[in-house]
Amino acid sequence: MLRKRILASIAAGVMAAALAVIAPAASSQAEVSAQACSYTDWVQGQWYTAGSIVRFEGAYYIAEHDNPGYSPTVSTWYWEPTSCDGGGGGGGGTCTYTDWVQGQWYVTGAIVRFEGSFYIAEHDNPGYSPTVSTWYWDPYNCNGGGGGGGGGGSFVVSEAQFNQMFPSRNSFYTYSGLVEAMSAFPAFAKTGSDTVKKQEAAAFLANASHETGGLVHIREINQGNDLCDESRPYGCPAGTYAYYGRGPIQLSWNFNYKAAGDYLGINLLNNPDQVATNSAISWKTALWYWNTQTGPGTMTPHNAMVNGSGFGETIRSINGSLECNGGNPGQVQSRVSKYQQFTSLLGVSAGGNLYC
Repeated sequence: MLRKRILASIAAGVMAAALAVIAPAASSQAEVSAQACSYTDWVQGQWYTAGSIVRFEGAYYIAEHDNPGYSPTVSTWYWEPTSCDGGGGGGGGTCTYTDWVQGQWYVTGAIVRFEGSFYIAEHDNPGYSPTVSTWYWDPYNCNGGGGGGGGGGSFVVSEAQFNQMFPSRNSFYTYSGLVEAMSAFPAFAKTGSDTVKKQEAAAFLANASHETGGLVHIREINQGNDLCDESRPYGCPAGTYAYYGRGPIQLSWNFNYKAAGDYLGINLLNNPDQVATNSAISWKTALWYWNTQTGPGTMTPHNAMVNGSGFGETIRSINGSLECNGGNPGQVQSRVSKYQQFTSLLGVSAGGNLYC
């Protein structure tokens, strides 16, 4: 199980879902109502991550950047108008974006068509290739969502494949909970080529399988360890022994519960057992670690997979201080074998650099 004693700074590589600023017209509002949106009302002071959609004064807005609850109509750098399905302010479904041009300057938020797919610029760049420079570009679909040809909200692992991967899983770990959690991390399994997307999904699920015995265990078996750093200013409000491992990546230690909760806008420090009682929250904490934390490694597991560093670096970032560099080769092999099984099921190669 994880013993993460060093809390890394939260990575800023989450895709900014920048959309065209178009004031919602009366006709688009009727369309929004007809779609029966389930997005919640904006709450002042609540933490929102990039890609979050809220309702404010009868209109919908999408967060371009993480923010601590700024007003959608005042803080326009943080929020953009959007439609109920996450598309830009009421626009139609036919894309009119121009073809990418090598050497042309693109600013953050620019959308281009390249080899039949659409991409959005995460960072200003002088015309780098959308499929080569994945730090600068992210896949985008016509309706404003991430993920390229798969469509907004799609996951490269089908529910049938998920069930094949985890035939004995605990019913707590639902596929729908995972897909819901992914909305908070739009770059996960939606960055790079289709092969890279599937490799990242397989890597994440393989590590989750290893940590939980095939998505069987929700809570750490040994709950008697003191996993609370009492020197932290916020202490251990849930109790000294309350911060044992929970969820798909077995989130441990009070400082990790605090950081994950702050990022997700959930009070996990005072109520860590939410990770063991709410499937979407449980998956979100695992994706939080995967996408934002380096742990004992040098990069986030997400960056390891999308930048070609390989599966071995995801092991290093999750439990490398105990397993890598000969620490526990049997555990490393267990993770690698599961990853190879999952990539085979998804029909892609495992790639290189499998070990740490």
